[in-house]
Amino acid sequence: MKRIFSSTFLLVVMAALLFTSCDDQTNMRKKITGKAGELVVVVPDATWKGETGKRFREILAQPQLALPQDEPIFDLIQVPPNAFGEIFKTTRNIIRVKISTTVDSSQVRFRKDIWAWPQSVVDINARSTEDFNQLLERHSDRIIAFMLKAERSRLQMNYRNYSDKAVKNTIKEKFNIDITIPPGFKVTLQRENFAWVRYETPEISQGIIIYTYPYKSDSTFTKDFLLNKRDSILKAHVEGPASGSYMTTEHRIPPVFNVLEHNGNYAAEMRGLWRVEGDFMGGPYVNLSVLDAANNRIVALDGYVYAPRFDKRNYLRQVEAMIYSLKLPDQKKNDKIKSQIDMGN
Repeated sequence: MKRIFSSTFLLVVMAALLFTSCDDQTNMRKKITGKAGELVVVVPDATWKGETGKRFREILAQPQLALPQDEPIFDLIQVPPNAFGEIFKTTRNIIRVKISTTVDSSQVRFRKDIWAWPQSVVDINARSTEDFNQLLERHSDRIIAFMLKAERSRLQMNYRNYSDKAVKNTIKEKFNIDITIPPGFKVTLQRENFAWVRYETPEISQGIIIYTYPYKSDSTFTKDFLLNKRDSILKAHVEGPASGSYMTTEHRIPPVFNVLEHNGNYAAEMRGLWRVEGDFMGGPYVNLSVLDAANNRIVALDGYVYAPRFDKRNYLRQVEAMIYSLKLPDQKKNDKIKSQIDMGN
């Protein structure tokens, strides 16, 4: 790892594309607008300024987990219904709120590509403020997940269209996995069962550390095991700028740990902070560890960001989109093994 970086990154993540609109009135081809992480909320001013709006902001603009400084999950832009015209209708993420006795039934609707593509829209219709508050509390996690998944999918779509085939092929040959990496990232270190992929400029650094190891027991998917494995790998392979320094986990702030499925495979995700032992560098990371049952191994991808002078949420979401593009080579075998296990249970 270095403080001053030299390579130039031709950022094509948000390259202009022509998208097909689902607008029934114009039937024109439109592309989404707005910046990554922006969320337009269509709601009357009075509601937005009241207690209902306050609770809405507490949920939708709550701090993103595991960042060194507070950054909201979404950057909210409030627009009153009478101002919701064409300039806002192509926004990437939209939530429309309607609280009225004219509403037939209180409900939350999740929709795609209403005025542009790829667009995500959530309609929250309630007959009363009380109904709205209940809907928001009941569906808040699903609303957040819906919008976050849309943000990740857009990045992955662009990465697929503008991927670096040389890096992709190198990783495929070494680990027999598929992962999509945009231009600008380079494989800077390869060792047995280990690779370090980086993009660096004078101001920021993004990286993905890939490593594999044998799967031995269910205890692999515990926070302590994965943290110890992560630290041992980083200490062995990821040197810092000062002599004897190396990357490690910041243990003073416990990571966020979740067990989940990735493409049907047993997996775990960790989010937390990293630092350099023996130096003063640090930042956020997200780690995805996936069971490749067909090959009796764990495939781990660790995405990190170093951007001391900038907000880090969107940079971290970029490397997160890359590691979540992971596809295993023998997925049919993995599915069969999982099916047999499920039947046995």
